[in-house]
Amino acid sequence: MIEGNAMQMLDYRAAVSADAEECVELRGRTRENAISASTLASLGITATTWGSSIETGQLPGRVCTVNSQIVAYCFGDSGTGEIVVLAVLPQYEGRGIGKALLSSVMEELRKLGHKRLFLGCSSNSAHRSYGFYRHLGWRPTGQFDDNDDEVLEYRWQRREPD
Repeated sequence: MIEGNAMQMLDYRAAVSADAEECVELRGRTRENAISASTLASLGITATTWGSSIETGQLPGRVCTVNSQIVAYCFGDSGTGEIVVLAVLPQYEGRGIGKALLSSVMEELRKLGHKRLFLGCSSNSAHRSYGFYRHLGWRPTGQFDDNDDEVLEYRWQRREPD
């Protein structure tokens, strides 16, 4: 297991299909949105299906590694504009990693033509994600998804001509 310290070098890169198995495992070790590999499998999400979706471009993503091990990742859906998952190991929280990964995936989805992005987020203000996304400009839609998560959206501001 990776132990966090200030001297470790963070490396950011595009996700590849071979990352899927490590991403599935990491998802079960997060603080507030942990989902075990067996629960993911019951939802049809396995290393094989995730890797295939990365390979086809359906799930563009970014990972952050330390010593070649993934410590955080973010994936979006190229077809819908949904931020599907942002996961950071607890010992790497508070370093700006989640924000950097999210921003990168958001930009990739914007380049694919999405003017509006959305995601499901806990409606419990005591959860870290509640304030995290709102601080970054995500706004409630008044809707809830099938997991009873609040749907937030992000719309890019139109820039005035120079």
